[in-house]
Amino acid sequence: MRFSLTILGSSSALPKPDRFTTAHVLNAHERFYLIDCGEGTQIQLRRYKIRFSKIHHIFISHLHGDHFFGLFGLLSSFNLMGRKVPLNLYGPEKLKNILDAVYGNMGEKMNYSINFSPLNWQDKQLLLETEKISVYSFPLDHKIQSCGFLFKEKKQARNLIKTAKEDYDLGIKEIIQLKNGEDVKRDTGDILSYKLLTNKSFTPRSYAYVSDTRYYEPLVDHIRDVDLLYHEATYLEEMSSQAQLTGHSTSMEAARIAKMAKVKKLVIGHFSTRYKSTAPLLEEAQNIFPNTFAAADGMSFDVEKY
Repeated sequence: MRFSLTILGSSSALPKPDRFTTAHVLNAHERFYLIDCGEGTQIQLRRYKIRFSKIHHIFISHLHGDHFFGLFGLLSSFNLMGRKVPLNLYGPEKLKNILDAVYGNMGEKMNYSINFSPLNWQDKQLLLETEKISVYSFPLDHKIQSCGFLFKEKKQARNLIKTAKEDYDLGIKEIIQLKNGEDVKRDTGDILSYKLLTNKSFTPRSYAYVSDTRYYEPLVDHIRDVDLLYHEATYLEEMSSQAQLTGHSTSMEAARIAKMAKVKKLVIGHFSTRYKSTAPLLEEAQNIFPNTFAAADGMSFDVEKY
């Protein structure tokens, strides 16, 4: 059961030949979640062999072009490829009006429906809940309204020891009880211990995506203890005034947030094109939070079961 992040775009507002604008894909149990959709996202999906048909949920953090301009082409490609399955889209309320205007003026009829859910800019919000995962949004501090996203696996039932069913002639109800962590009391008075007949399932994994934001300590409570954190890091610390002015973070600020939140691994990205190398940004962050990695297009991060 994979829980893996692929970076499709790691640049800030201006794309480069080797760095597209922001887009991530999270593979959680072979369900694919697209997070932001900068220009060229569909090209990157093809480049890194991520099947379009696997994407049923798209999350847009805010309405700056480098985070959603790729959406128009991707939605049209879905249509041209004969998509019939509904698409679930989560984003700023104005995004729906923009999409309606674009496709209305093109006269293009969508052969699939788009279920749109607006973001809440004030509080943490549950956006999606399935049997395996819960997805939340939480507010950030950018020049315009912006949200981050938190993906959390749900706690899974315990694993029944292979020989237990036959050894104890277990019924379905008894198996369910044991897997739910409950002892089974039989009519004979015998007690079947779930601790002896089952093994603990893996610890639920988590990924937090912090899109464009100034240094913003309130978000720490939303991302505390996550396994993998992506935090934008547009500038070096020497440009902290510019970061504050433009509503962005420095690499050191991203690392401070990671340290405060006690996350396990930090990935920084959304790098300004002024930097020919990301090495200085990575070094600054690692001085505060050693387990930091610099995002690059095509890079993947697997969160292993533990």
